[in-house]
Amino acid sequence: MSLPTEPIGSIPRTPALIDAMRSFAAGRIDQADLARAGDDAVRETIAALEATGSPVVTDGEQTKPSFATYPIHGLPNLEAGGVTIPFADGHTRQLPRLSAGPFRYRMYASTYFEAAKRYAHRPLKQAVISSSALSLLYPTDGLAGYAREVFLDDLVREAEADIRRALDAGASTVQIDFTEGRLAVKLDPSLGLLRSFIALNNRVLGRFSDAERQRLGVHTCPGGDHDSTHSADVDYAQLLPSLFELRVRTFYVQLASEPDRPRVLRLIKAHLQPSQRVFVGVTDPINPRVETPEAIRDRAIEAARLLPIEQLGTTDDCGFAPFADDTSTARETAFAKIRARVEGNELASRELGI
Repeated sequence: MSLPTEPIGSIPRTPALIDAMRSFAAGRIDQADLARAGDDAVRETIAALEATGSPVVTDGEQTKPSFATYPIHGLPNLEAGGVTIPFADGHTRQLPRLSAGPFRYRMYASTYFEAAKRYAHRPLKQAVISSSALSLLYPTDGLAGYAREVFLDDLVREAEADIRRALDAGASTVQIDFTEGRLAVKLDPSLGLLRSFIALNNRVLGRFSDAERQRLGVHTCPGGDHDSTHSADVDYAQLLPSLFELRVRTFYVQLASEPDRPRVLRLIKAHLQPSQRVFVGVTDPINPRVETPEAIRDRAIEAARLLPIEQLGTTDDCGFAPFADDTSTARETAFAKIRARVEGNELASRELGI
């Protein structure tokens, strides 16, 4: 038996799918042709992940428009001008804003899962966006005839449905992407926004049984887009105490790119509850250098010196193309890093005697 190890999610799309998307946008192919290209990309991605030896696989988010906006892509009651997310290199991403109620998902993550499970021969996990991220869609000046409290009720119901559908479809784990956690501290140093995010996500999680929450996890990182981050300068000490209040069993925590990993590990140790497991990041998707298995082994053993082995796993810091950025990291680099993680995780397991 080895330390558990899992990917986070997104992989740069296949060249064939990128070409098909461009052709569709130019009107050269139809929706059916695009769907076939997407299906081929999912099949190819799962096969490549399994070839790395990864014990858990994903669809690589090949057909998601974005990890953050897949539920709302194409909704008619959205408009431009929502919350802007600034990245350290100066570029930004901007969310849309809700223009009218009611709020409903247009797409559930189970649709992607159902398409992928036909090709998976190993446990298949599914990532979903957090309710707290989507709460940012509601305008700060409100909406006539659609109170924020009503919006939040609708959002909680839809977020629950998104998770539940993936569980019912057979996902080994449903991973809630909570990259806005560290960003919330940056936007509001009083921690009021972070506390409201935790409370909202726990409203959703409270709708699940203890047994169901054993299959739920939360991922946190300082964002990753075009090889830049939005909140890596925020001290983890301001996030981690609240993070581990979320009512899930599993946490996926960016760590490889942290300048002081032992300090973060000590923080994790101080707040990790006995019923929880933490997968620590041992590969950095933003760094183009492929880690060696030996470097992965050393990072895993570093974590095992401070955290209970039975509560430990390894992962990647973040997805490799979370905002559908298919060019900053080469697809081949992503798979090489995942292969190194799997091999390094096995080396660490042997050295640790598990």
